[in-house]
Amino acid sequence: MAASLRLCGAASGLRYWSRWQPPAVANLTAVCSRSTASKTPFGFIGVGNMGNPMAKNLMKHGYPLIIYDVFPDACKEFIDAGEQVVSSPADVAEKADRIITMLPTSISAIEAYSGANGILKKVKKGSLLIDSSTIDPMVSKELAKEVEKMGAVFMDAPVSGGVGAAQSGNLTFMVGGVEEEFAAAQELLGCMGSNVVYCGAVGTGQAAKICNNLLLAISMIGTAKAMNPGIRLGLDPKFLAKILNMSSGRCWSSDTYNPVPGVMDGVPSANNYQGRFGTTLMAKDLELAQDSATSTKSPILLGSQAHQIYRLMCAKGYSKKDFSSVFQFLREEETF
Repeated sequence: MAASLRLCGAASGLRYWSRWQPPAVANLTAVCSRSTASKTPFGFIGVGNMGNPMAKNLMKHGYPLIIYDVFPDACKEFIDAGEQVVSSPADVAEKADRIITMLPTSISAIEAYSGANGILKKVKKGSLLIDSSTIDPMVSKELAKEVEKMGAVFMDAPVSGGVGAAQSGNLTFMVGGVEEEFAAAQELLGCMGSNVVYCGAVGTGQAAKICNNLLLAISMIGTAKAMNPGIRLGLDPKFLAKILNMSSGRCWSSDTYNPVPGVMDGVPSANNYQGRFGTTLMAKDLELAQDSATSTKSPILLGSQAHQIYRLMCAKGYSKKDFSSVFQFLREEETF
């Protein structure tokens, strides 16, 4: 497989698909709207905070599902909706030749694919396996090798956009794998996301996601640190956010997911930081970024500091809160 993988980076340009591109490309959305009768069952493993709405969007586009989650309670509403729930990843692979996995850690992904009751125990030749977890790129590469031995295809396709984008079907998918299989992945991923980007060989999707979350963590901390002194200097937080968002400090953390309670509706800071993208997951992604930086000899001083902040948050009771709770954490920790 290695010889057939071609990296599409700065020199060759990214292969990119969006719902909002010209008709010839956007017609993939029409593919997602065919009747259920024209579609074979699609396997989905991991229906937690992100996987749940992703699977539901596949259902809305007419795909019958074969569902598995390590926590049976997570599957209840799919049973109620008439979808088939099975008892292991292997059972999913036995019944479906297209499977997406959405899991929290590298260890979870390894277990789902290579465990005693993993996908590889019953995977069919020619199956398309898409992993949307955020995991170590090296793990993705190793899984791809194991999948290839079974005559199937593996692609890594981590997502960006959070629970809100998962619910609305506006995720961004960063896809790594055999380029010839990208079109097959588009049909499915386009039902869950508005942007599907081909990044190159297996592992490059994970690399893109890790870099994105590294920047996200730093910008969220930066937004929190900018808002804190502004509020203490007497500025109304809504007014300060308005100024930032029409100025050069504007970023996603300030204009879409502001961490200050009372500034925006419909974000975790407006609901006591109840989880969307948990602090534990951000700490995990920053650890992946740290490991990747070490292996590539890339200094990431701000990334290292961000990692330490989120690890400290986990140790001080913030592990289940949304990662934007860094505003509250820093406000409580700062002493004058």
